[in-house]
Amino acid sequence: MDKQQIYQEVKAIMVKLFETNADDITLDAKLYEDLELDSIDAVDLVVYLQKMTGKKINPEMFKSVRTVEDVVNAVDQLLQNK
Repeated sequence: MDKQQIYQEVKAIMVKLFETNADDITLDAKLYEDLELDSIDAVDLVVYLQKMTGKKINPEMFKSVRTVEDVVNAVDQLLQNK
């Protein structure tokens, strides 16, 4: 899965879970400010990403995630660590 595919998956998850407008979900969109996610939403996102990747996500890794691109990069990194 390449970064573009990961981005499309993350975007689909965010539209489904948080009813976010797909046009608002750009790579540079800030999760908390632009997309108005809260900490509970972030936990829900991590749970879905774990299901998507089949990998356990270290919460420490997600503390630095601020944008959609950060999420894509974190998932890509998870998938590379097989």
